[in-house]
Amino acid sequence: MPYSSTSWPFCALLLALGAASAAPAHTPHATYAPPPTPATASTPQTDLPSVVVEARPWERRHGGYLISGDFRVNPKLPYMVYPGQALTHGDVLSVQPVNLQDNEYLVLQECVTQRCDEAKIVRVWNTNGSIATAPQMHAGDRIMIPHENKYFIYLKRLPEVPFHPSCDACDTHFRSFALFSPPLTLIPNGLLSAHYQHELEKTDREPPQKVVSEKHEGATFVITFDGGSTVRIKRMRPDNDG
Repeated sequence: MPYSSTSWPFCALLLALGAASAAPAHTPHATYAPPPTPATASTPQTDLPSVVVEARPWERRHGGYLISGDFRVNPKLPYMVYPGQALTHGDVLSVQPVNLQDNEYLVLQECVTQRCDEAKIVRVWNTNGSIATAPQMHAGDRIMIPHENKYFIYLKRLPEVPFHPSCDACDTHFRSFALFSPPLTLIPNGLLSAHYQHELEKTDREPPQKVVSEKHEGATFVITFDGGSTVRIKRMRPDNDG
């Protein structure tokens, strides 16, 4: 019998993604100083409230794009990373995993339904790099966003596939996955998954890896997962104001 997934609860995911889609666009904002002490007849007022305009430190303009590291980690689901602003048509998402372990798979999914009870794989990365999961997809670290939607990234561990030195054609990683699945769920398919069916049923009951640290390096959002794997993410949006 082919391996199939049993989804674990994702109610918090629906709330988080709903909040993400409603997040306002980030624009420079003003910080106002406290008003001065009222003047008296003997002490004329000469001070005015100061206004400081603050630009977001994790955005920059380059090559016709507004480059942004505005991504977030959901505190209720600390293994899910999502954009602070909804990705829209024409955006380019740059995802660069660093030092993935042999049993780790970085996944970019998008919601298929309004409630996001079903999701679609956009891209998967393993320790060898990006995997094209459908004929129309191109492997690489940059993804052209075809339409506005709710997108999210997570890191999933699957059973290790041992290396067979006597078999050059043998796979050492899962390379084929169900295109549609519950959110935050990665379902390998094909002959290799049938061989590891029992092990996959165990890992399916485990959530993805937690994010243990996050920071901004200029316009790049850098996250580190439990186990040490790091991912560098940024959004490139055509700069209509540049």
